[in-house]
Amino acid sequence: MLPVLNHQHTLDPVVGRYLDKLKELGFQGETETFYASRLAVATDNSVYQMLPQAVIFPTSTQDLTLVGKASLNGDFDAIRFSARGGGTGTNGQSLTQHVVVDVSRHMQKVLEVNPEEGWVRVQAGVVKDALNDALRPHGFFFSPDLSTSNRATVGGMVNTDASGQGSLRYGKTSDHVLALKAVLADGSELDTESLQYDVVQANERQDYAGHALREVSRICRENRAYIDAKFPPLNRFLTGYDLKNAYQPEHDTFDIARVLCGAEGSLGFISEAKLNITPIPKARTLLNVKYDSFDSALRSAPVMVEANALSVETVDSRVLNLAREDIVWNTVKDLLTDVPGKDMQGINIVEFAGNDVDEIEAQVTSLCARLDVLVEAGDQGVIGYQVCNDLASINKIYNMRKKAVGLLGAAKGAAKPVAFTEDTCVPPENLADFIVEFRALLDSHNLNYGMFGHVDAGVLHVRPALDLCDPEQELLMKTISDQVVSLVAKYGGLMWGEHGKGFRSEYGPEFFGDDLFNELRKVKAAFDPHNRMNPGKICTPFESTDQLVKVDGEKRGAFDRQIPIQVRDSFRQAMECNGNGLCFNYDTSSPMCPSMKISYDRRHSPKGRAGIVREWLRLLAEQGVDPLVLEKELMDETPSIRQIFDRFKNTWMAKKDDYDFSHEVMEAMNGCLACKACATQCPIKVDVPSFRSRFINLYYSRYQRPAKDYLVANIETMLPWMAKAPVLINAMTQPKWAKAATKATIGYVDAPALSVPTLMESLDGHHATKFDLQWLQALSESERSRYVLIVQDPFTSFYEADVIRDLVSLIEKLGKKPMLLPFKPNGKAQHIKGFLKKFAKTATNTAAFLNQVAELGVPMLGVDPALVLCYRDEYNEILGDKRGDYQVLTAHEWLIEEINHQPTKEQADTDAWYLFAHCTEKTKMPNAEAEWGKIFAHFGGKMEAVAVGCCGMAGTYGHEADKLENSKGIYGLSWQPRLESLPPTRTMATGYSCRSQVKRFEHHKMLHPLQVLLKLV
Repeated sequence: MLPVLNHQHTLDPVVGRYLDKLKELGFQGETETFYASRLAVATDNSVYQMLPQAVIFPTSTQDLTLVGKASLNGDFDAIRFSARGGGTGTNGQSLTQHVVVDVSRHMQKVLEVNPEEGWVRVQAGVVKDALNDALRPHGFFFSPDLSTSNRATVGGMVNTDASGQGSLRYGKTSDHVLALKAVLADGSELDTESLQYDVVQANERQDYAGHALREVSRICRENRAYIDAKFPPLNRFLTGYDLKNAYQPEHDTFDIARVLCGAEGSLGFISEAKLNITPIPKARTLLNVKYDSFDSALRSAPVMVEANALSVETVDSRVLNLAREDIVWNTVKDLLTDVPGKDMQGINIVEFAGNDVDEIEAQVTSLCARLDVLVEAGDQGVIGYQVCNDLASINKIYNMRKKAVGLLGAAKGAAKPVAFTEDTCVPPENLADFIVEFRALLDSHNLNYGMFGHVDAGVLHVRPALDLCDPEQELLMKTISDQVVSLVAKYGGLMWGEHGKGFRSEYGPEFFGDDLFNELRKVKAAFDPHNRMNPGKICTPFESTDQLVKVDGEKRGAFDRQIPIQVRDSFRQAMECNGNGLCFNYDTSSPMCPSMKISYDRRHSPKGRAGIVREWLRLLAEQGVDPLVLEKELMDETPSIRQIFDRFKNTWMAKKDDYDFSHEVMEAMNGCLACKACATQCPIKVDVPSFRSRFINLYYSRYQRPAKDYLVANIETMLPWMAKAPVLINAMTQPKWAKAATKATIGYVDAPALSVPTLMESLDGHHATKFDLQWLQALSESERSRYVLIVQDPFTSFYEADVIRDLVSLIEKLGKKPMLLPFKPNGKAQHIKGFLKKFAKTATNTAAFLNQVAELGVPMLGVDPALVLCYRDEYNEILGDKRGDYQVLTAHEWLIEEINHQPTKEQADTDAWYLFAHCTEKTKMPNAEAEWGKIFAHFGGKMEAVAVGCCGMAGTYGHEADKLENSKGIYGLSWQPRLESLPPTRTMATGYSCRSQVKRFEHHKMLHPLQVLLKLV
């Protein structure tokens, strides 16, 4: 039985009183002190882990001012804050042991767009790509382009002075900041603008904001010679406090916004930003240049820059090979084809963009001509190139490049590429030589590593592979950091060229020297005299004895190594999450992650759930409990009467204040839709449904399951009996009074009606009603080749019999003989609900049957993609080698091969059919939508795939009363608006759950693509 995990980090009572005070003052946002909530922000995209005392979610600038004002009470002198946005920092910038202030949940508004003057005003929590979506209709975009643009917030971009691809032309975030609204530690507001020095000094405000204006402008002016001498002219030069650009001596003006840009929240909270915006280029062309070595790609980059390219991005063979193994390669494989007889070891992604179409075309033509000569001569390592002119292809290449960050973390083995030296910056002309020496440094430690980056700006992302669960390799990280700091200094650069300092702040004094670094400390003291804002980052207040954070700060590996290695290996899908945060993707048409999109709660994301489960495993290890042993006992043994009684006692007789961390884990797992999008969309392949089912299985060894779970686990056994009297069953389940009773007693809503007539009744007279194994075995191979076997699933067979009936008719029209296999439970619902012993039994029996049938050599196909894929994934997971070699095809997998034997029809139907594909199908089978389109075109139809995320039904999720509102909300994110814009009679969905959801909310039944094909064939 699972033990109670009552260990939790005790909340500091001072923090508790502070939060109470905050509410008393009228704070409108939320405050959370749950252990799981704190864990969700204890990590970012770095290797570090720091558990905060609490998390605050403000809704407005007013809320942020209250955060500061509430702390002015003398009782709260110890309260410290750290601002957090998307949590994409690679150096622990937002991590703290104090209080996290997260603006990403509520402060997401685009407040004002002024295309005439070319600016936009936003709240700090707006995601960068969401901002561009709002600007696109106006013909503009916010140009700093990050690899994390679909989850990084504007506030985070300001705090790290983020840049990215195209920075030679577009610059950094600070180059686009027109004004900021900031809130300082005392609650004072600072609205920035460029002012004459005398005007700044005449300001008489006595709060922190007024003092910072006067003091920092003086520091910038009086230390200009120091600053000019120490700040090198690099495109990606990050200092923390940009004293060089804040003061303009030629105009004697000062703009404090420049000091806030890159300050990593150490000076104040960014509440709003007014940004200049850039017209979307009318012409864009991408050249993907291929090389026989990464060194050749690096040394060739200056040639591309000289060709007046907008940007030059380099990717090495390690990253390319990881991309080949990922779902993303399906989108770019035609744009990065192999060169016959050559080994592609690196690429340069070269973009030309502008508003003069003829000029861009001439630049591209000129570079292509030069590349043709190099390819022909076999010179400079160039082995080929491809040109992308359409926006869709360009975006596919950049999406692959953006995903490269996460893909490096998917490397096999215990050692994972680690972000700590990944944004070194040197003058571009020094880059190739610098990299040669950098490689020698890493090779001397016998390390593997991947490389990619912005070679046009001299920035390269280099991530050495280390196993940070190994204390010796953790020490090696510090050694390498010290060596890299010296190496970049040798080549005129710095270690932190793009991703900020964070835990690398310890190198600040060495880089700046004591005199100038003391001036930086005076800047900190002017803004934040008591060191309350992100303490330890960038610098400490002048004359303070507080210490800077260090590279060898507390890391995730220090916690993970407390978990036995066998357990770590077994729960690899959770343990390997590196925090890259792609699951925070704001895009509603992206399948991952629906529960995160609707809640904006980091706990309800793959990253959040993985971190919570890692801590759960660590706490089990702390008590000497091995979850693998518990799992084996649950699979092998039948619970005793005493164990059953204990489950009831633990559930119904527990004291109200009894704490068990497992309850918090269960809350996070319960919100998951088990859509499995994370298993493919996440670059690390964090598979939440896999470890979720294991946790639930163990959780209910201690606590009693709800009745609704037993209903789900046994529904496939019950359905054949219910189908014997469907009219009676429907009369008992469909009236309003019956639905109300079901909701009140079991917790289920909107139970679907059984098909009338039943499947067998509707197929009366078809060959599909009779399966005879021995008769089929007696047929010759050529005779069997005419047959197709239909594998039933519980949903379409018993709730949508017309779909199976139409499939039978379609197979017959294609000249084949359909045969319906006897219904065998699939068990996916048992897996989702954590009935792993039941699921193993179901999978064993059904797999044995399917293996027996597979010996006939007759194609087997199923209709619902989620259940067909269960035969491959979950069955393999639970059965391993015992699964066998059978193969059940989805309908489109069978049809895409069958059309090779069917005559092509001319297009007769000029109106398009619109396909809403099941999210599991799209993510596990990335070619599915394209193949459906090819099938439709073959039979004279026109099909368009509609970009949508999850529909919100996800099996039984949408039927559970406690999840109904979330289900509606998820449906409203992408499905509802897309359906509203399309003719309902022309829409199709491949998933039963999806069709059920639409029928529930739109009151019309979507067709399965098979039903439309029946009309076309």
